[in-house]
Amino acid sequence: MIFPSLLSGLLLFSPPLPLPAAASFDSEYAGRSTAAVRLLSSMAAPPVARKVRHEMEMFGDVRVDNYYWLRDDSRSNPDVLSYLNSENEYTDQAMSSVKQFEDKLYAEIRGRIEESDISAPIRRGSYYYYEKTLQGKEYILHCRRLITDETSSVHDFMPIGPEAPKEQVILDENVKAQGHVYYRIGAFKASPNNKLIAYAEDIKGDEIYTVYVIDADKGTAVGNPLKSVTSNIEWAGDDTLLYITMDEILRPDKVWSHKLLSEQSSDKCLYHEKDDMFSVDLQASESKQYIFVGSESKNTRFLYYLDICNQEGGLRTLTPRVYGIDTSASHRGNHFFIKRRSEDFYNSELVYCSVDNPSETKMLLQHRESVKIQDFQLFSGHIAVYERENGLPIITMYSLPPIGEAIGPLRDGRTIDFIDSIYSVETEESEFSSAILRFAYSSLKTPPSVYDYDMNSGISVLKKMKPVLGGFESSNYVTKREWAVASDGTKIPISVLYNKNLAKLDGSDPLLLYGYGSYEACIDPSFKGSLLSLVDRGFIYAIAHIRGGGEMGRKWYEDGKLLKKINTFTDFIASAEYLIENKYCSREKLSINGRSAGGLLIGAVLNMRPDLFKAAVAMVPFVDVVTTMLDPTIPLTTSEWEEWGDPRKREYYYYMKSYSPFDNVRAQNYPNILVTAGLNDPRVLYSEPAKFVAKLRATKTDDNMLLFKCELGAGHFSKSGRFEKLREDALTYAFILKALDLVPHASS
Repeated sequence: MIFPSLLSGLLLFSPPLPLPAAASFDSEYAGRSTAAVRLLSSMAAPPVARKVRHEMEMFGDVRVDNYYWLRDDSRSNPDVLSYLNSENEYTDQAMSSVKQFEDKLYAEIRGRIEESDISAPIRRGSYYYYEKTLQGKEYILHCRRLITDETSSVHDFMPIGPEAPKEQVILDENVKAQGHVYYRIGAFKASPNNKLIAYAEDIKGDEIYTVYVIDADKGTAVGNPLKSVTSNIEWAGDDTLLYITMDEILRPDKVWSHKLLSEQSSDKCLYHEKDDMFSVDLQASESKQYIFVGSESKNTRFLYYLDICNQEGGLRTLTPRVYGIDTSASHRGNHFFIKRRSEDFYNSELVYCSVDNPSETKMLLQHRESVKIQDFQLFSGHIAVYERENGLPIITMYSLPPIGEAIGPLRDGRTIDFIDSIYSVETEESEFSSAILRFAYSSLKTPPSVYDYDMNSGISVLKKMKPVLGGFESSNYVTKREWAVASDGTKIPISVLYNKNLAKLDGSDPLLLYGYGSYEACIDPSFKGSLLSLVDRGFIYAIAHIRGGGEMGRKWYEDGKLLKKINTFTDFIASAEYLIENKYCSREKLSINGRSAGGLLIGAVLNMRPDLFKAAVAMVPFVDVVTTMLDPTIPLTTSEWEEWGDPRKREYYYYMKSYSPFDNVRAQNYPNILVTAGLNDPRVLYSEPAKFVAKLRATKTDDNMLLFKCELGAGHFSKSGRFEKLREDALTYAFILKALDLVPHASS
């Protein structure tokens, strides 16, 4: 809470003094030692946030937060905004000595992008839908073409000549984004008859959407927009939309049915989830005959289903609400297929049941100790099962008997062979009636690719590989998997990338180590073109697949959450030590990076082992864990208790306090640190990283860089434009190179 009576008229920060201009620095001070550079940097006094004592007591324990005043739920307090602006100005000044180099990095990163490009088309009914980008334009165009005899194959999707079907530009985001600092389309869905398009629009970055319906041919509005909703929408026939609204803490809690041309105020509420530990979601079956309404917490998920052809019947129960049972489903013929997880089958099993009797399930694919069933995709004649084994994704295909015939346990599956030893695979939209599975593939050295896999023949066809300009050659890079050993003997997988022509592997190479380790998320080694700007300068890039993530199965997640959360941080430290011991880098050349819950990771390990790293970047970091988890009025807090614990209970309070980055800042030397935030972020309040930086400034004992960048017109995912986003990478890499004293001189 902010106390206006205390803050009114107070000067809450000290303004910085100017740094030397970039040009004069490069010419006059090129070649100076790092110490000399720091001496020059010390000429600029960083903003110092005013201390306003705020006490919080729990279980007789008093925590003092001198920067609590920085939290403003309205995000309009002039004192807070002035402080954030001052931090941004200080960061600009501190980085001015390498601004030309940062701009060079940006131009280099952007120069690898084929700016005019087109996505692999997706067939929906009589049309191919695709996304298109144009030279110099920040946003995409949503397009389609009518399927003719000449375009019945995706290979001939773009025929030329007078008979070629005309391209329809349904929605140009560049036009819609005009006048907005931030613009994002969160959903773009065609009605079953392809006559209408529903799209969800966010113009602030706060993830509160407005849904519009337009005529696909004319582009004209159909009815009034749906306001203050999520981006989770589904068509239930050609004249009905299902959508979700949120409560006052932005928890998705209600599912609504909207008849086109009617007013939102007259919409029918299909389901209201009153338990604030649960949130609702929507998912259409591949058959497009049913829509599933899920209500889930971090441990439990139960399902209802809506028959699109019999909507008057309302929602019906598919899987019951049983704590610890997590389910997801799809439909084929007269059966529902269900993925089910519990403590007994923690890596999930697949079952099926009759549409007429959902309570009686039969086994389709049993639980296995070493293989996690992550997802599945249904077709009229096949099922594709997305699995994980030994930290890597697998796709296994099974044939299904004709619809209407008896189904038995899945046998004789066929897996897809991938070209890299470590890689990333994701589901893509496919046609239910076909035998072609579409999937997305990439690795640390293989650009994003879209494949069509024939489940009958076992043949994969590359449909689209994202171009990488600037002379990129995949053969110049090496990817491998290493295994660190945690203090309890657990082996931690690490994905590694380097340029074989530049990396010396003798301990002298600079290295960037990335980590996340929360929410069962799998940070698979996928391609990121901007990383080449580091790797092609001799950097090694590594991802530590630490506990708390889901890379090694459900238990990997369970062993890195709640009262085992510290495993996440010690795994990361063990990974860093392994890389040093095995000559990938040294402490003086080791930088680390994490985002959101990965920013919590960075904050925690900085407090625990600041001596181990030379530079750290914490992006939109969740760093004030105890205070946030004690405040149920903050978005996401209540649903997060099953992830982090409920600090209203003594055991969780003290455990959480033991690692919460803000609570554990102390008087010691820290490495060079860059912290980012988004003012409109609904997931991690901007005040968390702001307070973390303020406390670090007042407490740490070194003169290393501590910079804070708050995007005032964005949310959790930074700026919205495809080129604007690259500025964040350029700043991050310039900071790391500056911290490691690796920025080339202006004359070189």
